[in-house]
Amino acid sequence: MQIDVLIEHGTVIDPATGRSGKYDVAVKGDRIAGIWKPGTAVGEILRRVNAEGCLVTPGLIDIHAHIFEAVPQMGMKPDTIGIDQGVTTIADAGSSGEQNFPEFLERSVKPSATQVLAWLNISSPGLVEGRSELADMSRLTAVSTLQRIAEYPDTIIGIKARMSGSVVKENGIYPLAVAKSVARRAELPVMVHIGNAPPKLGEVLDLLDDGDVVTHAFHGKRGGILDEHGQLIPQAKRALDRGVRFDVGHGSSSFSFATMNKARELGITPYSISTDLYLENWLHGPVYSLTMTMSKFLALGYSIEQIIEWTTAAPARILRKSEEIGTLKEGTIADISILKIVEQPVELVDSEKETLHYDKLIQAQYTMKSGEIYPCK
Repeated sequence: MQIDVLIEHGTVIDPATGRSGKYDVAVKGDRIAGIWKPGTAVGEILRRVNAEGCLVTPGLIDIHAHIFEAVPQMGMKPDTIGIDQGVTTIADAGSSGEQNFPEFLERSVKPSATQVLAWLNISSPGLVEGRSELADMSRLTAVSTLQRIAEYPDTIIGIKARMSGSVVKENGIYPLAVAKSVARRAELPVMVHIGNAPPKLGEVLDLLDDGDVVTHAFHGKRGGILDEHGQLIPQAKRALDRGVRFDVGHGSSSFSFATMNKARELGITPYSISTDLYLENWLHGPVYSLTMTMSKFLALGYSIEQIIEWTTAAPARILRKSEEIGTLKEGTIADISILKIVEQPVELVDSEKETLHYDKLIQAQYTMKSGEIYPCK
C-alpha cells in the first residue's frame, strides 16, 4: 500500500474509537488509511511527519464562531480561526439568515480550506443588519428558511436563535417557538444562545428537545442554569434528562470559571467546548482560539482526554457527521490536529475577568484537512 503521509512518534487520542497511546497514523489521499503501532506501517511512505512530543487527535471542531465578514466588526475569515489554529471544521452560529446565505456561501464556505458549516439564523438577515435580529417578527420567515435549508442540506446543520433580552426586545419566547417549528419540519436541531432575560431561561429550556444545543450554558450572569443557592434549576435538569446538549460558547461575556466549577460539583459537565470567536475577542481576548479555551479546561482540572472528546467526537455528533469527522477511524476523512502541551506560565481569563494562573498551554502545531497539511500560525 502507498502511504501519502505517515504521522509518526505522536500520542494518539481518539475518543470516538477509544484509542489512546503511541501510534502512527497513515493517510492516503483524503482518508485515514490506518492506525499502526509505532514503526510497523507497511508500504511505500511518501512523506513522514514527526509528531514526537505531540498529541495527534481528530481534527478539532468548533460549533460556535462567527465567520461571515459581511457582519460589521464581527465576522472573520474562517481559515484564520480554523486551519491556522488547528481547527478543521467550524460551524458559523447564525451570522447569516436565509436572505444572505448565498453570499455567506461565496465569501465563507467556498474559499476556505477549513470546512465551514452553518447554523442558519431564524431571522432572515442574520446579524448583518444588527444584533437585535429577533426584535422584528416579520423577519422570521419560516417558508423561505425551509426552502434555503432544502437547497443546502450539506452545509446548513441547524437553526440558531439568540434568546436574550437585547435581541428579542418585546417578543419574549416567540422567536424560539418559530425556530423550533422550522427545525422540526426540517428535522434539524436548534442552537439557542442564552443570556440576560427576558425570556426567562426556564421558558427557553422547556421548549428544547433531544439534540438541541444550549450555547453559553456556563455564563456568569443572573438567571442562568444555577439558582441563587447554586443549585441546578429544575428546567435545566429536565432539559439534560431529555438529551439537550450544554455547550460552552465562551465569547466575550458568556463563560465563567465560577459557574463551571459549581456545575462540576453538581456533576454537570459540558457536552461540547466551543469559542464564540469573532473579531474583537480574537484580537483582544479573552477567547483568542479554541486551543486557548481548551487550555482553560485543563487548568480547571479536566483531563486532556475529556477535553479532546468535547472538541472532536461530541461536536461531530451535534453536527450529525460522526461517520465523516471527529474520529481517526480508518476510512474517515483525514482531518487531524497535531497539538502540543507546552509547559509555560500562563494567565487564563474568563468572561468575568477572573483569572487562573497555570503552567501549561495547549498549542496547535499542524492541521491536516482532507489529507493536506498546514502549519499553524
